[in-house]
Amino acid sequence: QLYRDARECLTLLSQRLGSQKFFFGDSPASLDAFVFSRLAPLLKAKLPNGKLQQHLKSLQNLCNYCTSILSLYFPWDGGEMHLPLPRRLCSGEVEEDPHKWRNQFLSVLVGLAAMLGYAFLSGIVSIQRGGAGPAGRQPIALEEEEEEE
Repeated sequence: QLYRDARECLTLLSQRLGSQKFFFGDSPASLDAFVFSRLAPLLKAKLPNGKLQQHLKSLQNLCNYCTSILSLYFPWDGGEMHLPLPRRLCSGEVEEDPHKWRNQFLSVLVGLAAMLGYAFLSGIVSIQRGGAGPAGRQPIALEEEEEEE
């Protein structure tokens, strides 16, 4: 029922917007800010169930509406200029993170360093350098060990 209501809401918004640039003409109003704040995450986010997202992408005027607002008010994202947004947002292709593997590798390294640091600081793992081994015995070489047996 919730999906049906959401689909109906998106369809009604699409019909209300029609071919206008904004809901009340050529300049944005508070309603545009509110609607955009709900549509943009739905359009861009990677969702486990994409039925509602696919419906939004099928409503070309709402997709163009979000694209227009993004390019008009958010032209820069972290120092990098956006690629042409209609192709990225409105197509069925999933937008990939160009640094995905690097970020995963760095995450694993940081996690490993944290675990090793905890193990050393808590005494779970320790490193003994040279000198006497356990119970005051000197470590013996492999050849001497064979002679003792």
